[in-house]
Amino acid sequence: MDPGQIERLVDFESLLRERALPMGLIAEGDRDRLLDRHVIDSLRAAAVVAPADRLALDLGSGAGLPGIPMALAQPTIHVALAEPRRRRAAFLELALDSLGLPNVSVLATRAEGLAGGWARWDLCLARALAPMPRAWSLARPLLRSGGRLAYFAGPLDVVPPPPLGAVSVEVSSKILVDSPGPLVILTRQ
Repeated sequence: MDPGQIERLVDFESLLRERALPMGLIAEGDRDRLLDRHVIDSLRAAAVVAPADRLALDLGSGAGLPGIPMALAQPTIHVALAEPRRRRAAFLELALDSLGLPNVSVLATRAEGLAGGWARWDLCLARALAPMPRAWSLARPLLRSGGRLAYFAGPLDVVPPPPLGAVSVEVSSKILVDSPGPLVILTRQ
C-alpha cells in the first residue's frame, strides 16, 4: 500500500474511535486495539482478491469492517457495504464521505434482500456476521459461479467439508496479524 492508502486507514481508525465507539458500533473494550483488532485484521480479505475480481459485497458491514479497509487497500475493486440498520448505514455514509471512497457504496438492506438477480458478486465478505453455514447460505445465491466467500473464522481444529453448493473450502495461510482464527475461502460452483 502507498502512503496515501495507509494515511486513509489511520483516518478510518480515528473515525471509528470518534464516531463508531460512541454509537456502540464497536465494543468499548476494543478502544485501545482498534487498529490491530479491526482495521488491520480486515486487510486479510484484501490479500485474497484475485486480479479478475471487480465486485465485492460486505455482508452485514456494521462499522465498515472488513469492507472499508479492503476497499482502501484494493482500489480497483468496487465494494458494496450491505447494512440494514439505519444508524449503522448512516455511519457508513459518513465514513465514505469523510474518506472519499469512490469505489464503495452502501446498500441499506439485508443480504437476503439482495437475492434474486444479484448473483454477480465476485467476492462476499463475512466478519462477525454468523456461523459459517449461515454466512454461506447468505452468500451463495449472491455469488457468481466461481465467486468466493471470505469468512473470518474463529479458531478451527479441522477444515470443514465444503457446504452445499461449494466447490472447495480453503483456509488462507496469509496471516497479517495475530488473529483469533483463519480466513476461510468458500468457492461457489
